Parts: sequence; structure tokens; C-alpha cells
Amino acid sequence: MSTHPVCRHTDVNSLGMSLSLPMTRREALKVGLFSTAGLMLADGRVRAADAPAPAVKAATTPPIKARAKSVIQIFLWGGMSHIDTWDPKPDAGYDYMGEFPKAIPTNVDGIQIGELFPNLAKQADKYSLIRSMTHRNNGHETAAYLMQTAHTPGERLAYPSVGAVFSLFKSPSYKGMIPPYVVLTQPQGRFSEEGFLGPKLKPFATGGDPGAARFEVEGVVSRGITDVRQKARRELLGRMDTLGNALSDSPQLAASEEAKRQAYELILGPGRDVFDLSKEKQELRDRYGRHTFGQDCLAARRMVEAGVPYIVINYPGGWDTHSNHFSTMRRQCPQLDQGLAMLLQDLQDHGLLETTMVWCCGEFGRGPKVDWQPPWNGGRNHFGNVFTALVAGGGFKGGHVVGSSDKRAEEVKDRPVYPVDLLGSIYALSGIDANAKLPHPMGTEAHVLPSAAEGVKSGGLLTEIMV
Repeated sequence: MSTHPVCRHTDVNSLGMSLSLPMTRREALKVGLFSTAGLMLADGRVRAADAPAPAVKAATTPPIKARAKSVIQIFLWGGMSHIDTWDPKPDAGYDYMGEFPKAIPTNVDGIQIGELFPNLAKQADKYSLIRSMTHRNNGHETAAYLMQTAHTPGERLAYPSVGAVFSLFKSPSYKGMIPPYVVLTQPQGRFSEEGFLGPKLKPFATGGDPGAARFEVEGVVSRGITDVRQKARRELLGRMDTLGNALSDSPQLAASEEAKRQAYELILGPGRDVFDLSKEKQELRDRYGRHTFGQDCLAARRMVEAGVPYIVINYPGGWDTHSNHFSTMRRQCPQLDQGLAMLLQDLQDHGLLETTMVWCCGEFGRGPKVDWQPPWNGGRNHFGNVFTALVAGGGFKGGHVVGSSDKRAEEVKDRPVYPVDLLGSIYALSGIDANAKLPHPMGTEAHVLPSAAEGVKSGGLLTEIMV
């Protein structure tokens, strides 16, 4: 997050959202939570499976075939510049294009992208670009909330993010050992992703660095603790648990023991292997890039193979480039280009792209006109008027562009796409009813997405790029 005095970040509480209180230690002990892995397995999958089935309203549009079994969201938090990347305007001049004035052709006729993305240029047939994303919100927290929920910030309810919604609806049928909503590697932090659904649907943030020699996943792979030592600890705990042995018929203790069993299976069983990137060929790891983002992408592909419904990669370092913009872009764009292009190719090579959706964007774009004045000295500021999102797989066609911006990427020229349109399309292709009710702890009626009756702007689902 930027520390520049002009870039103010509103505290989430000031948005008027009713945030869920954290679980107390006493509450955690009641359900046998002894690690982050235990928290997610016991309180995430078990309780999510017990959630009441959502009420489904009558469909108002023709049914769309659900194709996506897993979703990978690459969140470019801070807001990546669209004019430097996927919506270049080479004729706009130096004050707009700055140090990266070129656009390069892709393997799809008529589609060009920024010069820093040669690998993605070779993969354009696998993804589509939405160049008319808009919400006109320039605050980090409020824009992130919009892009993750499609609900208006400041309402009396704090709605859950798309990942938490997936966790709620996919948990009953999900049988994998890894939690259904995973974040690589740190939580987004702009708002409480679980919203009013509460801590049971918080994402499991791995922590650690997948690019390290040992990917130390929080609660799963710990520094200095071998498998032999973990097993010895488990056996010792079992011998010392005299209360549990004496009250083995207690339903409460049975639930606690089940939570422990599942967590140990994640720590010591096949679930752990998913996070072991050393099982991949070194050549493949090199092709993803020996940097955190590239290895995040490889870890995400392995989780897709394990059936995890929703995976978020929060881009390490972020894109809040008020200053040092061009040097940041020169460093990070090649990494994004390498990791994302290889992810798309690898998913296809494994026969997973048709059933795995990838979507990539930030909470907004960056100002198309470079701010050359001190203290920014060549930076770009927050910009929600128009920006670009990339979508691929899982029912989205490749090789297309939706909408466009004007000649300087300052406003939508045609086909505005709002957050509710993008998220609605994601839900539709994943078999989640956007009109379904969400279980609110106080019984308040709340739905997955807002409706037109609530005054939310919409350009409609992205049917032009939906298979």
C-alpha cells in the first residue's frame, strides 16, 4: 500500500460496513482448532456445508452452461495501468504513453497489447480483454469492494467477496483436503472478504513464499519441523488426551476430533503434496519464472488439479504506482507476462483450461495522463473511469476484445462493463445463481449480486465471449 500523503486509504469501518467480529480463542477451542489449517477445515468446510440451501429465483435470462470447476483470480491490487499494458494508445503521445510508447501485435489479428508483454502476445487466442471496465470509483477500499462484490460500498451490509461466495456454494460438494478458498500468499486486506458470512468463510492464506526452497505454508509446512516430528507430536497428543478418551461418545468432542483428523491429513497427508513445488520439473518452474508471482501461478495450477474451487493470487508488491511508475512497470510487467502466459499454456497442456477460469485485473486502472509534477515525477494516479480486465478459460472464449476506450484511454467509448456484469458472468459460468439468497446471521434478506431494482448500473452479461 502506498504511503504517500496524497494517496489516502479510507479505513474500512468508515465505509459504514458492519464487519464480523473475530472468533475468540474459547470459541476456537470448542471446535478443536489448533492451527490455521484446522481453522479452515473445521470452521470453513464443515460449517459451510451445513449452511442452508440458497433459495433460487426464477431465471430471467436463458440458461448458461456451467463450465468452470475452478477459478483463479489474479488480483492486481493497487490498480495496474491499462494504457501501459493491455489497452495501449501509441498515438496518444509522450504525456500519455511515457516510456512505453509501443504496441505489439498478438497471435490474433487486430489485437495489440503493450510492448512489455511479448509472452502474452503469443497467447492471445486463449484470453479475451475487456477494455471498457468502469465504476468511476477512485478509492482503493471502495473500488476493491466493488470489484469483489459488485455491491455499493457504504450499505448497511458488508457483502462477501466472490471467493467467499464460491466457498459457501461449492463446499457441500467439494471433497478435497485443501480449504475451498485459498489465497496466495497474503490476504488482500482492503476489506473483510467473508463479509457478513463470518469467519467460517475467511480465505485460507498460505503465507510463505512458493519460490523458496521449502514453501512454508501456514499451518501446513513449518520451518524446522519434519514429518517424523509432526507424527510424534500427534501420537503424544493422543496418549495425553485422557479427557477425550473418557468422553469418546460426546458429540462435541467427536466434532473436535474430526477437525483434528482433517487438519492432520492436510499437514501430513496428500493435501500437503499440493504445496510441494519440488515435485514439478525444474524446467517448468523456470518457465513460470523464478520469482514469487511465477511460482504462485504454478502453485495455483496444482491446486486446480486438486479440485480447489477458488484460488486468489494477490500480486506481490502491488501496483499503486503514484511515483516510480515506469521503473515499477519495467520490473513487474515482465514477471506478470511470464507467469500468466505460462499459466494459460500449462492449464491447456493439462487439459484444464476449458474447466478453469482465470480472471485478472485490479480494483481500477491508473490515470492515462502521466503526472510529471513533484512529488510524483512521472507517476499515474487512481483511475476508475475505464480500465481493462483479462478473462480466460472456464467458458470464456479466447481471442476477443470487449468494448473499447477513447483515443487516450480516458473514458469508455463503447460497451461499458460494470463489476456486476463481470461477476455475474463468472457466477453464471460456474453454476452459481446470482439471484440466490445468502444466509445472513440476523435473517436479513441479501442476495449474491444486486439487482437493477437497487439502482446498480449494468451493461449485461458478457455473452459475446461466453461459450
